[in-house]
Amino acid sequence: MKKKEIILRCWIDVGDKKFFGPGRAELLELIGEEGSISKAAKKMGMSYKKAWDMVDAMNNISQKPLVLSHKGGENGGGAELTENGKKIIAKYYALLKKLNSIVEKDTEILRLI
Repeated sequence: MKKKEIILRCWIDVGDKKFFGPGRAELLELIGEEGSISKAAKKMGMSYKKAWDMVDAMNNISQKPLVLSHKGGENGGGAELTENGKKIIAKYYALLKKLNSIVEKDTEILRLI
């Protein structure tokens, strides 16, 4: 018998613009760990330009920035996750947990397949 499962993906759009989803959550987490948009992008196999565009879009849509970038200098540049960024990630994962618990409790459709 083949495995049956319900897979839930959650994205948050603001107006007609993508704001947040699983890829952006991962990107922000990696920026927090690496201290760099470029290193985070590399770990995800994504171009720096795409990562920068995603960060820029999130920062522009959000009431407060999620990532602060620092220009290069003696020690090079970098980026840091703001408190707002950390809160968005935490709230997003809390929402996913709630949604997944609802799905886990209601799997009746799988018996019909």
